[in-house]
Amino acid sequence: MEQLKQKIRTCGVVLSDKVLKVDAFLNHQIDPLLMQQIGHEFAERFRDQGITKIVTIEASGIAPAVMAGLELGVPVIFARKHQSLTLTDNLLTAAVYSFTKQVESTIAVSTRHLDASDRVLIIDDFLANGKAAKGLISIIQQAGASIAGLGIVIEKSFQNGRQELEADGFRVESLARIQSLENGQVSFVE
Repeated sequence: MEQLKQKIRTCGVVLSDKVLKVDAFLNHQIDPLLMQQIGHEFAERFRDQGITKIVTIEASGIAPAVMAGLELGVPVIFARKHQSLTLTDNLLTAAVYSFTKQVESTIAVSTRHLDASDRVLIIDDFLANGKAAKGLISIIQQAGASIAGLGIVIEKSFQNGRQELEADGFRVESLARIQSLENGQVSFVE
């Protein structure tokens, strides 16, 4: 998706050969027009898959997931990372390790919102090692729901997440695939 790649080129900050900071438009400040375009692109790629729900993880996946949900006309569920007084019973849970935060969190979704009749599209902001995606897959499988695929805003193709997910039989659609962050430069898979 060229608009996204351009935004990464102009506003993304390479912090290391493994970390890209995109807080100017995706995971701190949000560019609503870009999120609308991202949601439209995910909807176009998965429109014929019978999606009934979109699942993401709080917080950075919510904006693109909501826009895709709007386009597809389906609810969006976000897995919570933190316990809540209102989210305590009948939970589907999975442990997820965050590379950028260097912490493991337990994510949770209520069984009231996800069941075996659902066909789910997973949307997330980044794909690197696939830990977040695998946590969401586990929760969806616990519910007995089927998975149509994964929509990823930015993929770090130099890490193994895509390969592992595809080896497990999952469809992965990434809007910007980064080949390298070496020497402070972003290069994309063409």
